[in-house]
Order: sequence, then structure tokens, then C-alpha cells
Amino acid sequence: MNPKKSFTLLFLLVITLVSAQRYTILSGSLESLAGIPAYKVTFDYKGQNVQGFDTEEAFLNEKMDKRKNKEGEAEKFKQDWYGDREKYYELKFINYFNRRFDKGEVKISKDVEAKYTMNVKTTWIYPGYSAVAVAEPAKISAVITFFETEHPDKVLLSILFDKSIGIEQGQFDFSQGERIAGAYEKLAKSLTIQMKRFVK
Repeated sequence: MNPKKSFTLLFLLVITLVSAQRYTILSGSLESLAGIPAYKVTFDYKGQNVQGFDTEEAFLNEKMDKRKNKEGEAEKFKQDWYGDREKYYELKFINYFNRRFDKGEVKISKDVEAKYTMNVKTTWIYPGYSAVAVAEPAKISAVITFFETEHPDKVLLSILFDKSIGIEQGQFDFSQGERIAGAYEKLAKSLTIQMKRFVK
């Protein structure tokens, strides 16, 4: 292969990997997570921004208003918006994370007593869309904070993942919940890639 072409391909690969794992360490260090085998995981959606809207409430109001003439559709959209968090997002994040540590080096669970907690706080969300011939994956930004469960002020690591692009669940993800869940799956992937550098 032409050396110039090889360099170009390598450069593009590096750029792709960097952009796919955009993160900023806000405090603490990844090294401080070494040797911790389990975390209680919690999720926080308070105050999250939705792309194109001033508030999450404004987003819901517009989406529900568009459905007000279809019986039950407006309320169903609102119920799904909140219900999909536990039904899809959190499940995808937890399952993907645990699969990545297939030898059991680290496990996370919502229903476990653990010395340390991992909190996943969503700060921004873009739901994406699916139409008959076109689709765009969802994206999320989130701050993940690791701290002592009994002493939340003792933070080991706070890390921001910016605009995590969803892993596609199918050719066209018509379900908004499943589409957004792909972004939480990608968030778990990006996190575990970094943690695996220090967890043996």
C-alpha cells in the first residue's frame, strides 16, 4: 500500500477513535478506580437539556401538543418519555457495562449494597429520529461520578462524556426509547474503554 495512503487511513482512524470517545475528567482520576470490584449505580435526569428547547418541560409540551387531537397519544408520549429511562436506557447501560467486564472484574447494579456508587447524570439529550427512508441516531451528554456511598463528598472520579452517539439497534429505530437507549449503550462502551486501562 502507498505509504501516503496508509498514513491517511491511520490518521482517519485515530480521529474517529478520539471523536468516538470524547471525554473530560472534571475531578479525580481513572487510576483511583483500580481494584474496586462493584458499584451501586444510580441515574439522574434532573435539569437535563433537550436539543432545540430551553427546558425539558418545553420539549414535552410541544410533543404533547402535536398529539392532542389523537386520543391518549399525548399522555402516552409523556409516560413513555419517563418510563423509557428504566425500561430501556438504564438496562442497556448496565447490561453493556457488565458484558464488557466479562470476567467479573467490575460489576454494577441498581440493587446492591456497595462501598462505592457510580452516578450517571444526563445533562443533554438529542432524541434523534427515524422516518421511512432516513434516520439519525440519538446523542447524549452525561457526567459520571464515582464516590463513596456513605460519603458522597469523597469523589474518586467525575468524568464528562460529550455527545455520545447512539449504537444503532437496527436499520431504522422507530422506537424513540430504543433509539435513545443506543446512546446509553455507547456511553457505557466509552466508559469501559477508559476503565479497562486501569482495571486488570
